[in-house]
Amino acid sequence: MSTDHGPGQRTQLLAAVFCPSCGVSLAPQSNLTECPECGMTTEFGHEPAVSKAPPLSAADAQEVDDLIGTDFDEYHIEKLLGAGAMGRVYLARHRGLHRSIALKILPPRLAVSDPDFVIRFTNEGRAAAALNHPNIITVHRIGEAQGFHFLETEFIAGQSLGQLLRDSGPLSPERATSIAIRIAEGLAAAHACGILHRDLKPDNVLMTHQGIPKVADFGLANRVHLHGAEAVSDLVGTPAFMAPELFQGIPAAPVSDVYSLGVSYYQMLTGHLPFPQAVVSDVIRAATHDRVPSPRQWCQKLPLEMSECLYTLLDKAPGNRPATAMDAAHLLQAVLGQSEDLETLLQSAFARHSGVTWQRSSKGFRINLAFSNGRKQTVFVENSDHAVAERLLWIRSVCAKAEAAYYETALRLNAEILHGALSIQEINGEAVFVMVDSYPRATVDAEEIRRSVLEVAQRADAVELLLTQLDLN
Repeated sequence: MSTDHGPGQRTQLLAAVFCPSCGVSLAPQSNLTECPECGMTTEFGHEPAVSKAPPLSAADAQEVDDLIGTDFDEYHIEKLLGAGAMGRVYLARHRGLHRSIALKILPPRLAVSDPDFVIRFTNEGRAAAALNHPNIITVHRIGEAQGFHFLETEFIAGQSLGQLLRDSGPLSPERATSIAIRIAEGLAAAHACGILHRDLKPDNVLMTHQGIPKVADFGLANRVHLHGAEAVSDLVGTPAFMAPELFQGIPAAPVSDVYSLGVSYYQMLTGHLPFPQAVVSDVIRAATHDRVPSPRQWCQKLPLEMSECLYTLLDKAPGNRPATAMDAAHLLQAVLGQSEDLETLLQSAFARHSGVTWQRSSKGFRINLAFSNGRKQTVFVENSDHAVAERLLWIRSVCAKAEAAYYETALRLNAEILHGALSIQEINGEAVFVMVDSYPRATVDAEEIRRSVLEVAQRADAVELLLTQLDLN
C-alpha cells in the first residue's frame, strides 16, 4: 500500500495494529507482545487492511512537552498527566483564576495531517462545554495559541477507570454496577443535548479520589480507516468497544454508546474484553457473529440479574438493547436495587475519620480502627450470600476465643446489648466470640454503616478487654 506525496514521490504507507485495551495505534512489529501505552500483553497481529494515524513521534511529543514550565496563553504548564494518539494532557495553573486545570494540547503535526479532527475537536468541545453533570468532565474553554489547539477542562486528581482496572483488577459486581449507572447517567445527559460520545471506554472515564466516575473526551474518538473488502471505509472509535452495527456502516446513535457502556461494564466485572482480538477484521467478525463469552468464567460470584443485564447491553441487535443511556441506567439501577456499592458507602461514612482505614478482604472489607486510648479493633463489613433482593450487610468484629470460662459473662453482656448481638462463630477452625450487627443491603446508608461500625468496634473491644485484659484485635 502506498500514497502519493507529490510529483515523483511515493511513500510506503505502513499497516497499523492497535491495542484492544486502550486503543493506541502501534506500528506493526513481529516481536510486539506488550502495549507500550497500557502494558496489556497480547499477540498483536498484522492488519494489511487497516491504517490509522501513527503514534506521535518523539519529536512531535517533545515539541509540546517543551511547554512544561512555561507560560502558555493564560496558563502556566506544570507537568504531563497523560498522552495518547489524539494529544497530550498537562496539569496547568490558570494564572488569572489561580486554579489547577487539565489542558489537552494537539501537536501541530496532528492538526496539519488531519484538519477534520481539528474541526471535530472544536465543534464537539464547544458542545461538551454546554454539558453540566456530576459524571461528565466540565469543559471550560477551547482555544488556539502559539500554533497549538487546546482544550481546557476541570482537573481530576485521580486516575482513569482503565488504569484502576490495570492496577487493581476487576471490581466487585456491586461496585462495577454502581459505576456503570453513573456513567450511563452522564451519557444520558449528553444524549439529551444531542451529543454522542462515540469512544466510550474505561480509559475515557476519570475516577475522583471519592470514587466518582466522570466521562471525558466526548466526540474526540480515534478514526480507523479500512481499505479493501471491508463493508465500511471509515470507523470512529476504538474497535473493541464499538457496536456491531457500526461495522456495517449504520450511523452512530445513543444505542451504540449503550453497547460501549456494556463492553466497559464487562471489563469492570471480569478484567477482560468480550472480544480481545488485536486486529480489526477479527474484532468485526467476533463482534458480529460470536457469542459474548460468559463473564462468570472470571467473575463466579456475579449475580444472575447482573449477568442478564450485561448480555442485554451487549446484544448484537440494536433493537434489543436499552434504546437510550437513561434506559440503561434504569436497568442497571433495577438490578443493583436501591443500594450503593459498598466501597462508595465506606468512603462516605469515614471521609472525616482519620483513625479509620480499610482494605479489601476475601468477602468484603476489613476496617481498622484506632481509639483515643491507644487500643485498636478490626471490623469486617461483608455482603451475605443471599439473592440480591434478600441480601444483608454483615458488620462484625472478633472479641476473643470462645472459652468455656467466658460463657457466663458473655451471656450477661449479650442481654445488655440493645442493637446487634454477641455470638459464637467458627473462624479459621476456631470458635470465637463475635460482636455482630446486620442491615438490609438494599436500604443501608453511609450513616448507618458509620454508626454501626463504631458501635460494634467499641463493644467488641470492651468485651475483649473484660474477658482477656488484652488488646488482641
